Amino acid sequence: MARPIRVLIVDDSALVRMILERGLSQDPGIEVVGTASDPYVARDKIVQLQPDVLTLDVEMPRMDGVDFLRKLMPQHPMPVVMVSSLTQRGKQITMEALDAGAVDFVSKPTTDVARGLEGMLMELRAKIKIASTANVSHWKAKRSELFNNPVTSSRALSESTDKVIAIGASTGGTEAIKKVITRFPATSPGVVIVQHMPAGFTKMFSDRLNQLCAMEVREAQSGDRIMPGRILVAPGNFHMRVVRSGGIYKVQCEEGEKVSGHRPSVNVMMHSVAKEVGRNAVGVMLTGMGSDGAEGMLAMRQAGARCIAQDEASSVVFGMPKVAFEKGGAEKLVPLEDIAQATINLLSEGVK
Repeated sequence: MARPIRVLIVDDSALVRMILERGLSQDPGIEVVGTASDPYVARDKIVQLQPDVLTLDVEMPRMDGVDFLRKLMPQHPMPVVMVSSLTQRGKQITMEALDAGAVDFVSKPTTDVARGLEGMLMELRAKIKIASTANVSHWKAKRSELFNNPVTSSRALSESTDKVIAIGASTGGTEAIKKVITRFPATSPGVVIVQHMPAGFTKMFSDRLNQLCAMEVREAQSGDRIMPGRILVAPGNFHMRVVRSGGIYKVQCEEGEKVSGHRPSVNVMMHSVAKEVGRNAVGVMLTGMGSDGAEGMLAMRQAGARCIAQDEASSVVFGMPKVAFEKGGAEKLVPLEDIAQATINLLSEGVK
């Protein structure tokens, strides 16, 4: 039997530390090896206890979670799951924490705390298990950087005004998406993105990307047109489908049952792209746990689209790209830093 995942809990509230310790200890696959009241205590305990995963409160008085991550990850990379409040400041710090190396986050309940707490603890246990498999080694001695040198291929872009780029991602995807789309020139074809993320965070994610990209990035709304120079991110808790209306493509955002365990689902988006866009699409599968999007990407390939997936070495979690490749949807596996250029190249190559 595999040894339990060793977890260190960092939170300034003694009550929260106790609740998290009790909740996580219910799972025999998880062992809470210690708790810390702030990052300074945590720093010593990381060295002493060698945990596999850290849970880290977003907002703490002496040093917030982001500042701690920025110091920790280049020196001692380890999987971190943030415990986030749903305040506007909490959401902002959570997004910065993902930029700084956190693998994922869970939100503290704000209503019906008793029921919400059990749900949060179930989610946290699941995400700790995913985080324990994450590859965060690339943060070692990492410089603060953006791969924002634009890709080249003016011929591809000049011939691709009716094309659509469809990107799917989950765990580790916020950083991966940023590294890909900050390299797209302003003249790139329209992009649709599904990143597994709850409501309230996708708007902030889109706004942050909009400040970094040459293209316009916005959280999608039903009726938004997909067009060159624009990136539409599926809103949290809504599926996003691509529909053709005359000679243009638009998105529809709607509630509904979860698909492949998610809403938004990459499968839903990519199946719609296969149906409505066909050979005029390019699909990209980035890091993520599970298999969401594999069937949809296969449908895209069968409809004539060109599709690629992120390779194992550069993925935080090599789940979604692996299954997409194994099922035959993704033609090849590509390192993250090469995906933007490979995507633009595929726009000019067309069907194979």
